[in-house]
Amino acid sequence: MHIRSFADKTPQLGRAVFVDPSAVVLGDVVLGDDCSVWPAAVIRGDMHRIRIGNRTSVQDGSVLHITHAGPYNPDGYPLLIGDDVTIGHKVLLHGCTLGSRILVGMGSIVMDGAVIEDDVILGAGSLVPANKTLESGHLYMGSPARQVRPLSEKELSFFTYTAGNYVRLKDQHLQQEWAG
Repeated sequence: MHIRSFADKTPQLGRAVFVDPSAVVLGDVVLGDDCSVWPAAVIRGDMHRIRIGNRTSVQDGSVLHITHAGPYNPDGYPLLIGDDVTIGHKVLLHGCTLGSRILVGMGSIVMDGAVIEDDVILGAGSLVPANKTLESGHLYMGSPARQVRPLSEKELSFFTYTAGNYVRLKDQHLQQEWAG
């Protein structure tokens, strides 16, 4: 079963959410309306909460997890993600906070306590170290991620375009699933 309860917490799925049968969504997880979770993605809210906003897409092979509360980090770090976020293939998000209208490039890693503000592009293969903040309106790249330049108007309009594109694609998958 790919959508599973853990420790009396059951994932909550918004309206018209698509979760591929090969993906796993576990525990204290809330997915907003029109989200999509693609093949082999793992969203594991087993020791803290994960909250994902509307129209957010979690691409193939991505791993989304939390940082548990314990003696070295009394509050832990939940994983919080806003609206219209595109999480590229094989991304690792761990106990961090992402605002809205963000593109996380393929193979990127965002560590515990890091914050990515609204309207950011994180280039493929980037590493955002623990507790670092990426400021709104910029392109970041590298390991560790560094601010490269401000985003253009065209790039800023891309966030809602790509989110809408994945909403349309997941709707096609849901229609095919229902036609079964």
